[in-house]
Amino acid sequence: MTKTALLKRVFDNEKAERTPVGFWFHYAEDEKEDGFKNPAIFDINIEGHKKFYAEFKPDFVKIMTDGFFVYPDEAFQNAKKAADLRDVKSIGENHPWIEKQVAFAKTLADVWGDEVLSFYNTFAPAALFRFARGGSAEETLAAFIDEDAEAVGYAFNVVAKDTVTLVNRIIREGGASGIYYSTQDISGGKTSKRTRRILVEANDMIVLNAANSLSQYNILHICGYAGHRNNLAHFIDYPAQIVNWAVTVEGVSLGQGKKLFRNKPIIGGFDNTKNGVLYRGSREEIEAETERLLVESGVKGVILGADCTVPRDIDIQHLQWTRTPFGCLTTS
Repeated sequence: MTKTALLKRVFDNEKAERTPVGFWFHYAEDEKEDGFKNPAIFDINIEGHKKFYAEFKPDFVKIMTDGFFVYPDEAFQNAKKAADLRDVKSIGENHPWIEKQVAFAKTLADVWGDEVLSFYNTFAPAALFRFARGGSAEETLAAFIDEDAEAVGYAFNVVAKDTVTLVNRIIREGGASGIYYSTQDISGGKTSKRTRRILVEANDMIVLNAANSLSQYNILHICGYAGHRNNLAHFIDYPAQIVNWAVTVEGVSLGQGKKLFRNKPIIGGFDNTKNGVLYRGSREEIEAETERLLVESGVKGVILGADCTVPRDIDIQHLQWTRTPFGCLTTS
């Protein structure tokens, strides 16, 4: 069975001859740095993908978008008050931020051809706001929502529609098989949780529905990076074919998540931090954790991975050890 056929079986929740594995990390030292201000990031990212693909021989590829984290709208980046977000304008389908990403995806598609499926890293509008604003972004976003939720919703909608344009071109022209869509709950502020939830969900649906019209294989990532907590119940009805969440942060195991998400295919299991067994463990410890995860979750509709990006300096051999002996068990 080819890796492409293997992954499609798992996405379709069918029996497969072995459990696929998928891990990824950022290739640039500061993945959030604007690559248009430091173009060297783009070359580092391309070469990093090539090296990782050659060394790890992944069952699929998550395309990392280091250098593209900054959505290029001045009002979005520099709004002083919520009302300023009403000045956010669509960047258009031919903006360099989109053109460069399509070219980037094409370059990488030539590396692996049809050997594996690849999923383009795509962020929710709220995540792009945080990247644009830096360290105090969470507090700023909460304050803006309290101040004028409609203005925030307007800006998010503009960004979501531009993201749809990006996704359309990445899949149709860039050779990506689908997207890896990263989102999370918005926390803080006085505005009701329901209002914050609507701001997130309404725009997530715009992007995911568009992605689903282009590909039947898209990944939902409920981001728990750096300990961010989410209410996973908010995402149960999201129209993604496979779900990834931070098992360690959320305290919801793979098996529990499989039930919570109504038996959808799932990906994850390993702690992605330097405290986790994947980073610090011996071969015996990593193989034992691999077995434990698969016994707990079952092997049907399961891809072994991590809560989020793993440390850039992780030993690639540690990732290989998740493939043996239990990661390659024939399903029954």
